[in-house]
Amino acid sequence: MGHTMNSILINAPYTDVFDTSNHIERWTELFGGEYVKADVLSREGNRIEFRLTDNDGNSWTSFRLLFKENYFAYAQKNEPTFPFKYMKILWLYTPMAEGIKMTWIQDFEMHPDFKKFTDEQIVGFVNEHSQHNMKIFKKVIEKEAKETANK
Repeated sequence: MGHTMNSILINAPYTDVFDTSNHIERWTELFGGEYVKADVLSREGNRIEFRLTDNDGNSWTSFRLLFKENYFAYAQKNEPTFPFKYMKILWLYTPMAEGIKMTWIQDFEMHPDFKKFTDEQIVGFVNEHSQHNMKIFKKVIEKEAKETANK
């Protein structure tokens, strides 16, 4: 089983951090080109169903539950799950004096038929991508918050 946890401090109001980071349609920008398409399939209450497509043309669906009033979001990869057996993601938003600490926790298990990389290698890839992407989130959200404050 793989487990990662990465955090970054974003100097912006909570609403900006939460709303922007959970704006699925902007993930093509926020994830640094990792996704070429991010399509919302449905919204019902706090649940969003969506499809992501990567640079290699691979697509999968996921759902996301938003708990804005409780400072977290939960997501899970649906079909197809391969190369994972499962992928569960928790995003936490912790108010701090300097801003909002955004933490991404990912728990997953690789599919037994996936032999290309070990679990440890996948953990390394997920950590590297998470840290890179979180810097993009920080840059975009802080820039937009500053522009809004200066209006």
